[in-house]
Amino acid sequence: MRYVFGSLTEGDVRVLADDRYGAKPYGFLTEECREWDRRLRLPEINSGFEPVYWSQGQTLTKIEEDENGCFVDWDGEGAIPLTFAADLEREGNYRVTVELWAEEAVEEAMLFLGRRRLALLRDLPKGTRLQEQFVTNICPIIPRGQEDAEEDTTLDVTVIGKGLRLGMVDAAPWEGKTLYIAGDSTVTDQSAEYPYLPGSSYCGWGQMLSAYLGCRMAVSNHAHSGLTTESFRSEGHYQILLDRILPGDVCLFQFGHNDQKLDFLKAEEGYRENLLRYIREIREKGACPVLVTPLARNSWRGDDGSYNDLLEPYETACQKIAKETGVPLLNLHQMSKAFILEHGCEDAKRFFYPSDYTHSNDYGAYRFAEFIAKELVRCGIVEDVQAGEWNPPAKLPRLSVPAEFAGMKNPAEQPLFENLERPGDLLTRAEALEFVIAAMRFFPTNVYNDMFTDVIGHETYAGSVECAWQNGLILPEMVRDQKIFPQELVTGGEFIRILLNGYKSRKPLPQPKEGQDWADILADAFCVLQEGFSKEEPLTRALAADICQQFRI
Repeated sequence: MRYVFGSLTEGDVRVLADDRYGAKPYGFLTEECREWDRRLRLPEINSGFEPVYWSQGQTLTKIEEDENGCFVDWDGEGAIPLTFAADLEREGNYRVTVELWAEEAVEEAMLFLGRRRLALLRDLPKGTRLQEQFVTNICPIIPRGQEDAEEDTTLDVTVIGKGLRLGMVDAAPWEGKTLYIAGDSTVTDQSAEYPYLPGSSYCGWGQMLSAYLGCRMAVSNHAHSGLTTESFRSEGHYQILLDRILPGDVCLFQFGHNDQKLDFLKAEEGYRENLLRYIREIREKGACPVLVTPLARNSWRGDDGSYNDLLEPYETACQKIAKETGVPLLNLHQMSKAFILEHGCEDAKRFFYPSDYTHSNDYGAYRFAEFIAKELVRCGIVEDVQAGEWNPPAKLPRLSVPAEFAGMKNPAEQPLFENLERPGDLLTRAEALEFVIAAMRFFPTNVYNDMFTDVIGHETYAGSVECAWQNGLILPEMVRDQKIFPQELVTGGEFIRILLNGYKSRKPLPQPKEGQDWADILADAFCVLQEGFSKEEPLTRALAADICQQFRI
């Protein structure tokens, strides 16, 4: 099907600026569309771009058209993505032809297909009309927090670039080979908030690899945040891949970041056994299994400033397995470690998400995908790859929070926890953090940065623990031996202190009298005013919800 945009007329379907996907089987995806259908709010089966949390209820995507196509009208910070979506007849691999027009010179023009998988990154001089072909894979996926797969037969095309026109999109089935990816949060197709800034977006190298492969292979990325060599299978992600992989296809495996937190998945034990089983099963399908050593962290020792290699045992295990089985090995760990050492701790931070030492931003993921692409050539899996260079600025820009949101005006009053589940159950630490995050309107992340050894990334509360850690909610006494004990119960006094940690980061608190503490003052008040509240005893979920309602921002 060939779609043309703006005043262009030659094509099967003409798309206008006000055509919206959801109202039609094709059209642009904007903020209003997400309210029409639950599936349009799942980044895993959409473009992977989500409006920043403080913009709820606002229209950011204002689409215009002219004789050269459709474009976004935006002059603010960052970039607003122009996303076109269209229903296709079936899942599978597609060749996608896209035409772009640069009304003015565009630096770092970007084209993404599917779940924010990069297809094109290029500077376009003024007046450039570019028409190129790309390949993409469309198939079911299990979204975060769900147990069942969501079917997906939608083509998503996203354009980034000030004033960049989308002139034509043409999609047709493609019978080439597929490169499947199994892995964790450092590999997965991460979503990004918009207005978009590449240095402040989580990104896995798997979603950048397609920019190097071009039309050589279609990338089908099944990596997910928090997965181990065991949970990739047990949660159903592997079966989706296994049901579709064909003779001649390739499957990359990169795990280790989460395996190392579980005793039964040590490098020479469960981790090794699971990888050997994957290798055997992929070979039985006539496909080529490939081991990728885990991406290095930007982790350094505080005492002497030397590099702290937390994943070396897993690199070594992969090397041994590759030698024993004859499978190709892509030593990403060594290449990324050398890259980090070359730059040093501080400069390497520009390639990682801010305040994160495990997960790369878009710049870092693009660089690490280059390492993978070159290794694929060395191993003979592809003949060559497209070259690319993309470097972050010396200081990564961040979006400024609007003044009205920074002041945290109270929203329209409605219950924070409507239809609260298990109201009589006692509150756990993990739940307490989730409650306070909701009350303070913090935004949980979809990744976990490994600061506590007893929180595994695939746990549903892992993103809340990450958010709580970044925003200073966690009490020092909650942490022992690098563990947070997420299932321990929370007393009334502890909950008030967690709540106040969040509240004072949003609104100023008056200075208490000498020798007094606001947490003690409020806890004593609740003992009098709130039936069932005790500073020393665990509190129920219902009581915690009532307290949050009173202190909500």
